[in-house]
This record gives sequence, structure tokens and C-alpha cells, in this order.
Amino acid sequence: MIAYLGEFADQIAIFNVFRYITFRTGAAMITGFITVFLFGPAIIAALRLRQGKGQPIRADGPQTHFKKAGTPTMGGLMILSGVLVSTMIWADLRNIYVWTVLLVTVGFGAIGFYDDYLKVTKQSDKGFSGRSRLALEFIIAALAVTLIVASGEGSFSTSLAFPFIKELLLDLGWFYVAFAAVVIVGAGNAVNLTDGLDGLAIVPIMIAAAAFGLIAYLSGNVNFSNYLQIHYVAGTGELAPLCGAVIGAGLGFLWFNAPPAAIFMGDTGSLALGGMTGAIAVATKHEIVLAIIGGLFVIEALSVIIQVGWFKMTGKRVFLMAPIHHHFEKLGWTESQVVIRFWIIAFMLAFVGLSTLKLR
Repeated sequence: MIAYLGEFADQIAIFNVFRYITFRTGAAMITGFITVFLFGPAIIAALRLRQGKGQPIRADGPQTHFKKAGTPTMGGLMILSGVLVSTMIWADLRNIYVWTVLLVTVGFGAIGFYDDYLKVTKQSDKGFSGRSRLALEFIIAALAVTLIVASGEGSFSTSLAFPFIKELLLDLGWFYVAFAAVVIVGAGNAVNLTDGLDGLAIVPIMIAAAAFGLIAYLSGNVNFSNYLQIHYVAGTGELAPLCGAVIGAGLGFLWFNAPPAAIFMGDTGSLALGGMTGAIAVATKHEIVLAIIGGLFVIEALSVIIQVGWFKMTGKRVFLMAPIHHHFEKLGWTESQVVIRFWIIAFMLAFVGLSTLKLR
């Protein structure tokens, strides 16, 4: 919204600052943080009042988790409010990529909210039907990808780019819609599986948002993209303020989610933020790089797939408990050790992912 003021820079020189994506990204970060920090306590109080017993705790989980009983969930509402308010203020709302990513974010957030609602009201770890939930996620993701493809240029919009190889583009045709939808849905559910300890998911999400904010800015700038020899995608630079909003809102949420957490993110936040990250990766043509930058989420998801698959085949478990962060808790790591060490892994993977921008 404020981005429109840049059009009056010829009449009022100071308005020229609103033309700069970097300025608006920083402003979006600050706005997102302030929004969550100021309204967070009221949201937590309201959720605690309405939810009563709060998020149910898994009976087979680590013993240390039972003391978290009664902690309210649906904290994703705090994050999404900060992201939406900040994005509406600082992003260029004429940009189709902004609205497409918000479609995924809000759509996945609504699915997660309903899942959280069912779990809280039933006091059970079983919420929304898995098949119904996935079906809705794929519909939203496919719609978003279709909009992205329709906004692109020719065969490039349906092509898959590869890191480290600057010239290689694999045109998947309309099969790309299905592939990219899997990327978005997979990202949403991988983050959802990671959200099991205080602060574990939100910091890697902020790291991924920072990395993809930079990628979006560089991919959307013809000069930088030519210099780095990455594929130029006109308009994706406007996703940087959205990523800044996520970082700011995430910091505000972390203030309340730091151990011992006053509120949990819940599926409301994890599904929304994961889907958002996947959508940005698709828009910027960095779907494969997402698997590197979001490698921590990939590891968490694979641990569940391996555990379930191996148990069905042999009746035995590979890990003491899945997702894998619970495995390390069972081994005797404290919650803070697991969280901080996983943060370190997320940082390192983000640096590796960003290195692909130049190693081509």
C-alpha cells in the first residue's frame, strides 16, 4: 500500500525511498515484529480462555513434555496477523506473486486452524482427516501454481531450474503444476512435522525466509540475476517485503514461544509458513534449492516416512521416536540442546543453499 507513494517521488522527493524494495523489506520486518509483540499478549489470553486444557500432549512422548499441558495453541494466528498487516502496508499489492503466495499462506493457515480446533475440542492428537486435508492443500497449491505459470513467460514458466548448472532448464509442460504443487504441500507438512519443541520450527522458518527473501530480490532484479547467472523472474523482488514480514512476525512470536513457551504455533502457523516458503521457491524457480535451505524440514519429514515405512514392513522402529527431534530427546539431549543444535544445522544448510547462487 505504502509502495504506491513511490509514484509521487517526482513531486515529493522523500517518497523516493518507498521505491526501494530493500527499505520496504526492513520496514516490513519492523512492522511485523511490533504487530505481534503488541497484540500477542491479548491473543494468548483469549486463546487460553477459550481452549481450556490447551494443546493435547502425546502420551508416548518424552516425559518432560507433560509439564507443557495447558499451553494454548493456534499461535500461528499471531504470526499470520503480523505477516498480513505488514505485507499489506509495505508490499506492492499490484504484484501477482504477492497475492499468490498470500493465497497459499492464508489457505494453508485456515486448514491448520481447523485441524488445531478439532484437536483442542476433542483433546486428541487426531484432527482433520489426513486425506481431506491433503486434498484441500493440493487444490490450493495447484491453483497457486497455475497463477504463477500463467504470469510467467512461455515455456520458462513450466520449466525446472537446476542449481550449479546455469544453462539447464527442464520443461515439464503442464506436469509442472503437479510437481510444484507437491513441492508446496510437502514444504507445508515438513514444517508441520518439525514444530514439536519450543522455538524449534520458527527460527529455521525465519532463516529460510531470510534466504528466500534474498533469492527473490536477486531473481527479480535483471542486473543482479545476470551477474549471478541465475534465471531472471520479473516481479519476484516484491516477495522480499513479505519475507521480511515473516522474519519480523517470527521474532515477535519467538518472544512468547521461547522456553517455556506461553503459546504453541500449532498447525495454523506451521502449515501456513511451510506452504508460503514452498510457494516462494516455486515463484523464484528455486524448487530444488528449497530442499537444501529447508534441509532440516526434509530430514524431519524423512524420519517420519522411514519410521512408519520400516515399522509397517518389519514391525520394528528405526528411531526411538519420530520425528527425529524426539529421537534425540529420548537419547538424553535436553530440549534446549536439540533446539539450538537444529538451529545451527538450519543456518549451515541455508548458507549452502545460498552458495548455489554463485556456483554456476
